[in-house]
Amino acid sequence: MGDNDVTSLSSSRPAAGDDPVGRFERLYAEAGRGAAEVPWDLAAPHSLVAEWTARVRPDGSGRRAVVVGCGFGRDAEHLAGLGFDTVAFDVAPSAVREARRRHAGSTVRYEVADLFAPPAAWSDGFDLVLESMNVQALPVDLRAAATAAVGRLVAPGGLLLVIAAGRRPDEAVEGPPWPLTRAEVESFGVGGLAATRIEEITAPDGGLRWRAEFRRG
Repeated sequence: MGDNDVTSLSSSRPAAGDDPVGRFERLYAEAGRGAAEVPWDLAAPHSLVAEWTARVRPDGSGRRAVVVGCGFGRDAEHLAGLGFDTVAFDVAPSAVREARRRHAGSTVRYEVADLFAPPAAWSDGFDLVLESMNVQALPVDLRAAATAAVGRLVAPGGLLLVIAAGRRPDEAVEGPPWPLTRAEVESFGVGGLAATRIEEITAPDGGLRWRAEFRRG
């Protein structure tokens, strides 16, 4: 997705009724037929991810990374370029098929997977977990389950990087998406994860963005 977009993919399996995931599969499928455009389909990684890696300069050698809701794979390819053994997953099969097509020969393993029911081998399995603009695409009643599911991917000693659009606690929004408050960003710090840095950033469009790091002990 693009820097100014605030939706991506994650799974709605715990809830019945409205299908916040199905609309993304429909969009990706229509895009594949040339009947729609995906607004966040840009060639470069998200600017807040690229800025972070430029500052931190993580060494991916011998380390594993996973990208949640990978879409067409721009962030995943960026992490793989830093040496990470990278897995990227999305609940939308059409997105994964297109990512594989665009990045044929890539070392990234693109998988169709459900955030709420990922492969058992992924639990505590990654040194770097990137969650960028996905949880906010889910209804509020799924937030706690989604944040916990993201956190369970982080290995002991590993890092979770969260990128999200933000809002103030008293700011009403009609989603989707539903930008996160600071308290909602802080809620990623569960299950042994502790916040080490939370940045409040003003985007070029004047909107609020969060970039937060959580470390598992």
